Amino acid sequence: MPDGGVLGAGPAPQLSRDARLTPYERIKAAILSGELAPGQPLVETSLATWCGVSRTPIREALRRLQQDGLIDRSERGMAVRERSPEEILDIYDTRLVLEAMAGRVAADRRTPYDLRTLRLWLDRGRQVDPGDNAGMVEVNENFHSAVWRASHNESLIDLLERLNLHLARYPGTTLSSPGRWDAARHEHQELADAIERRDSEAAHAIALAHFVAARDIRLTLFDDETGRPR
Repeated sequence: MPDGGVLGAGPAPQLSRDARLTPYERIKAAILSGELAPGQPLVETSLATWCGVSRTPIREALRRLQQDGLIDRSERGMAVRERSPEEILDIYDTRLVLEAMAGRVAADRRTPYDLRTLRLWLDRGRQVDPGDNAGMVEVNENFHSAVWRASHNESLIDLLERLNLHLARYPGTTLSSPGRWDAARHEHQELADAIERRDSEAAHAIALAHFVAARDIRLTLFDDETGRPR
């Protein structure tokens, strides 16, 4: 947490000042990047000064961020939501169900264009170096987004997008774990193949196993970050 514990009190974190961003987008980006650390109090007056706006749009931004689940109300007011292994389990318990459902429904509803998009991201994945974390994350996110869109279920897509906001608060990527990128690419291929042949049960099972593996790696990353005993 920055010295002083409050944005604007003591040395301030070096937060992005992209003038194109709204107050909501600026604060959200700072939370997801870790510039505003878990537990960091969010003071309206300091945020208003940083964003160059009045307190009214800051209140609206904080309301939206609370709805997103990125901040909580504490005894001292609004603060960035803390991270915990229990939350990781909760997020993945939900994500396992939703991602497996997305695979199943995508196998039933996919179009030729959906298959083309999935193959595009599979091809991109073959070109990414395993040491390129940003490249791996981009391909992975776009591949899974293509699976969601192939489900043609807007409610399901909305839930998965919101859930991903919670995971974005955790630093690092599970794909950086030794051997994980090759394994993930193989699982992506299997999932795309099952969706193409309209095998909904196989797509469900492959997606489920894929995210069970990701959950276990994510817990290990959290333990390593916090020094928690295994």
